Amino acid sequence: MRILVIDDEMPTLKMFVLILNAMGHEVLTAESGEQGLEVLRAEHPPLVLTDIKMPGMDGIEVLQKIKEENQATEVIVITGHGDMDLAIKALNLDATDFINKPVRREALQGALARAEERIQLARSKAAAISIYLREGDAVIAVRGTLSTSSESALKDAFRHAARSRNNIVLDFAENTSINGAAISVLAECVRNARTEGQRIAMVGLSANFRQVFEVMGITRQIAAFASLDDVRF
Repeated sequence: MRILVIDDEMPTLKMFVLILNAMGHEVLTAESGEQGLEVLRAEHPPLVLTDIKMPGMDGIEVLQKIKEENQATEVIVITGHGDMDLAIKALNLDATDFINKPVRREALQGALARAEERIQLARSKAAAISIYLREGDAVIAVRGTLSTSSESALKDAFRHAARSRNNIVLDFAENTSINGAAISVLAECVRNARTEGQRIAMVGLSANFRQVFEVMGITRQIAAFASLDDVRF
């Protein structure tokens, strides 16, 4: 996969080139947000990794520009360790994932694998949301990216699930990305379902988005399990 990395620190760029080349990716680099946008417009890589804190145009501005020009481009932002406020701000602007500094190889591999799967899903136009019944539960399966355009599908899924069963399981794929607007819609759906007496559990979902759900208070209303077989209400 072709990946553009934007970071103002040359040692960090060299580290990314070494690691990503070793993983088999083709790497493009830029030392500023402005240069990054020029490279993006010329080369059209499907995925961008950008540091958040840079002099001049910072990573948030880069993210906004990229999404204005091509919503389909995957953008993973690189934040300071534990900086959830910036991570959530980036998700609200349609970043599809985040990784913390210092960058760990495992975290980078996980984020890249999720991004690659989302790109493939987008190309195949696979449905992001589907519903099926499993024993006493209605399962809402979420694959790919939940964004503003998913609002109607997400609300419809909860309505159909609530009509079928009192127990609802959100089955997230490991590659699922959820932007800020979709997180708000999901939180609203969960609140409404709980008010109507439904019980809700979730499985899957990457550790990154579990952290976001924790900060947003969603996990207080949903029981989390490792797999569908573990779900108990």
